[in-house]
Amino acid sequence: MKSEVIFGQVLKTIRKEQKISQESLALRSDLDRTYISMLERGIHQPTLNTLLALAHALNMKASELVKIVEDEIEKNE
Repeated sequence: MKSEVIFGQVLKTIRKEQKISQESLALRSDLDRTYISMLERGIHQPTLNTLLALAHALNMKASELVKIVEDEIEKNE
């Protein structure tokens, strides 16, 4: 599975665990809701700035978010 798809799945899972809507996450991270949707569907890959903004909006470190994605990638290899 592609890394952007796995990133999207992780992002969606964390967002739902925190009971945050795409709209709310978009507002917190200063991104567009449709962009959040495209990230979650694996259509786009986040830039470093986007990754940092999303992690901040989810109250976590970017390194924590990346680590979760890396762990999921390893599971799918």
